[in-house]
Amino acid sequence: MNLKQTLLITVILSLVSITVWELYWRSQGYFPDIDDDKYLWAKTRAKVEKATENDVVLVGSSRVLFNIQVHEWEALTGIKPIQLANAGSTPLPTFHDIVENTNFNGTIIVGVTPPLFFSTTFEQAPPWTRASSRSEFYKNRTYAQRLNFVLSIPIQNSLAFISNDDEAWYDDINLKALLNTLKLPNRTDKPKEPPFRRFQDIDKYRNVRMKERMVTDTSFANSIMAVWKSMLTSEPKPPPPDKEGTIAFFLKNLEKFEARGGKVILLRSPSDGFFDELESMITPRPEFWDELVAKANAPAIHYQDYDKLKNFKTIEWSHLSATDADMFTKNLVEILLEENLITNLKTN
Repeated sequence: MNLKQTLLITVILSLVSITVWELYWRSQGYFPDIDDDKYLWAKTRAKVEKATENDVVLVGSSRVLFNIQVHEWEALTGIKPIQLANAGSTPLPTFHDIVENTNFNGTIIVGVTPPLFFSTTFEQAPPWTRASSRSEFYKNRTYAQRLNFVLSIPIQNSLAFISNDDEAWYDDINLKALLNTLKLPNRTDKPKEPPFRRFQDIDKYRNVRMKERMVTDTSFANSIMAVWKSMLTSEPKPPPPDKEGTIAFFLKNLEKFEARGGKVILLRSPSDGFFDELESMITPRPEFWDELVAKANAPAIHYQDYDKLKNFKTIEWSHLSATDADMFTKNLVEILLEENLITNLKTN
């Protein structure tokens, strides 16, 4: 067999294998989508370099990702917010990165999920590194990595089996995730963690929407709540909040940002049930949120204080459904416009 025949057979077998693998995963309900990884975050972070005083940057944790819909915001104001929130993290490293490493002097909405915002300033702690590692990647990424991301987008948008999210989702279809689904004997006394399945989709603008299945499939929603409860009740327990350290860190950056003309709006999104009880216990509003707002002397939106925001119910104690997120964004934008806190480029 000559080299040309060998190459042809190899190409045909490869195409057949890829096609079969792709069709299999599509038959299991998967479809092509974008990964919420450090490459997408860095691409979005680059937009801050050219952002104007009319622009809005979003920082925070997953509630900012789920609850603020950037396309809905743009439809209402003519401005598409730059979404830089990171799930499971404090917003402090990202806010610090923007203040120290850019000249941006527009508006930053800082999402305050109390157990995360007030958690720590220790640079090796998970809530910190989940955000700071992405800022570091943005600063140090190579041209090859930038090109690799650009070339990956058409592939991610075309093939369902391409999956390389930064999160270790139980139902991902990369090799590591598939190996994690193998049922092995438990050789320790530690309880097995419940499977954490992906319950959201994301687009190239980092606009996150909760999967409709969370609304229609109670058992699926309950599985996510089981994960939250396991994370927050299992050993070792997280250290107590560092209220003084986190507020001091934030205020130092806030002062510098405001000195160059920037504006910060603090946002507390809805929570229910187990999360609301936990947050009220370990970060009670009077001693944490109220003190932060008083010391920052910045505009602050707490969902409990506004009729347009206080009646939203989360699906799994912490995030809004896609439909409710659209309405939450609409109502939030209306409040911000009424209080003259953001720019409206819409003329009709």
